[in-house]
Amino acid sequence: MSNNEKDFVKEVTPQAEDFSQWYLDIVLKTEMMDYAPIKGCMAIRPYGYAIWENIQHLLDRRIKETGHKNAYFPLFIPESLLQKEAEHVEGFAPEVALVTQGGNEKLSEKLVVRPTSEAIICEMYARWVQSWRDLPLLINQWCNVVRWEKNTRPFLRTSEFLWQEGHTVHSTEEEAQEETLKMLGVYQEFLENELAIPVIPGQKTEKEKFAGALKTYTIEALMADGKALQAGTSHNLGQHFAKVFEIKFQDKDDELKYAWTTSWGVSTRLIGALIMVHGDDRGLKLPPRVAPVQVVIVPIITKKKRDEVLLRSKEIAEELRGIGLRIELDDREEYSPGWKFNQWEMKGVPLRLEIGPRDLESGGVTAVRRDTGEKSFLPSESIPSQVPLLLQEIQDTLFRQALEFRKRKTFRPVDYNEFKRILEEDRGFLLAHWCGNSRCEEEIKAETKATIRCIPFDRDPEDKGPCLYCQKEGQLVYFARAY
Repeated sequence: MSNNEKDFVKEVTPQAEDFSQWYLDIVLKTEMMDYAPIKGCMAIRPYGYAIWENIQHLLDRRIKETGHKNAYFPLFIPESLLQKEAEHVEGFAPEVALVTQGGNEKLSEKLVVRPTSEAIICEMYARWVQSWRDLPLLINQWCNVVRWEKNTRPFLRTSEFLWQEGHTVHSTEEEAQEETLKMLGVYQEFLENELAIPVIPGQKTEKEKFAGALKTYTIEALMADGKALQAGTSHNLGQHFAKVFEIKFQDKDDELKYAWTTSWGVSTRLIGALIMVHGDDRGLKLPPRVAPVQVVIVPIITKKKRDEVLLRSKEIAEELRGIGLRIELDDREEYSPGWKFNQWEMKGVPLRLEIGPRDLESGGVTAVRRDTGEKSFLPSESIPSQVPLLLQEIQDTLFRQALEFRKRKTFRPVDYNEFKRILEEDRGFLLAHWCGNSRCEEEIKAETKATIRCIPFDRDPEDKGPCLYCQKEGQLVYFARAY
């Protein structure tokens, strides 16, 4: 074994020893990203970007199916536009990057590098919306944004990241609310069916809502270290932005009215979620629907049977590509089969097919699942039918495992002392009553670093109880420490 091989098969930091270091080891060792020479920025390498492309493809289809169209808006926003909405600018002020000079000239007005696009998009919508006939206006864009973060982590929180942001305009409050909840539902279905990540949908508290929004809704996921991750948000912006940016329309009754707007988005932090929900000490475990490589074929090459094994491997690769699967044939002869097994397991490829002289004699291949490690023999004639079934089983198993983990890590503490103990010893989602007072919310956060992740949609309205902090009557909410 060469020094390169020995270096590769070294174990990454175990999750139980240091989860943060495990995460960094994984994203670097699997070549998903590399650190850029700019504070808080990363270069997304082809393997990591391929996951994002698959996410884009699958989510973009859903967005378009709900009637939205893609467009693109400027990266730069005049500072005066951002400052039009006081609450909005205050919420983003610490994260704003400014351009003060263009070429050799100092700019007469500073330009904000977009932290989000409400300001520039609303300015354009004020021109485009004139009549009720122009509504609803349903637009989405895929782009990058910049937020000057102090504490960064690849994919989860970086100074520049990729995302999609939908921005819509409606004639009534009811339509805007329906849109807001519909897109949250699209996100939930997407994460659960494509990324195999179970989420809890709900409403953010007033303290945690988006700056300038009327209401913010969220889907919350639980990572393997017991911390929560806000996986997507959808905002009913009410008429706040419409009034600031003069988005008005002539209604059917000939009255001039302010419109109702929404915005919603998910970002490359979904890649971080994939890593932390499904990964283990051997590396990534990618759901087949978004895995860059769904099946890797590893020939077990011997001198006597070299040509036969390689020929059969190529035939199977072409057969599986022909039914639309993403296939990698690893016929590199400078690496041992064991080294390749380690590499592709680390990269999280859902299914490995091994083909050697014995498999040729038996008339099939050995299939190895990444999620369970289970091995099975697939006769040649059944490969095109059995491989897709195995991939679906892997997809379903990953979701089931993540859901079972979340159930084990969801607690209902009897009092504040137990709440604090669980946060330190077990971590996870904590269901507890909250009175609705932001003062209690702030005190709990200051003392425990736990925040209210959401007021869940599926809560029982009859389930009332004493507030975790002040003992006044409250409703059930989800608390957790979060990324």
